[in-house]
Amino acid sequence: MNRTITPSILPKPRGYSHGVTTTGTVLYVAGQVAHDTSGRLVSPEFTAQFGQCLDNVLTVVRAAGGGSANVVKLVAYVTDIGKYRECTRDLREVWKARFGDYYPAMTLVAVAALIEPGAVVEIEGVAHLP
Repeated sequence: MNRTITPSILPKPRGYSHGVTTTGTVLYVAGQVAHDTSGRLVSPEFTAQFGQCLDNVLTVVRAAGGGSANVVKLVAYVTDIGKYRECTRDLREVWKARFGDYYPAMTLVAVAALIEPGAVVEIEGVAHLP
């Protein structure tokens, strides 16, 4: 079972956890862009891509026998940090549909570009499976 760590001397996290402890098998999920099952980007739109990236990460986790609660770390790479900030409200709903109120340890990184033409988000993760 995962346990989130929130040191009292750090600001309360919003939309992530400072740390997560766990036991079990480690699954490292490669960076996932917003490909659908045919290998095409689902949309040029930021929020749609973010949601599909999360779906693809969770597809890998489920294939290994886990679920959203087993994800302990995510790293999101975005090509436009301003667009991320602009979409925060919509992203909250995208997140809740997949993870509810659970937030693993997370990092957001702005990058100049991603390897997939047209991709504006890529998300990689770590999950601990029972």
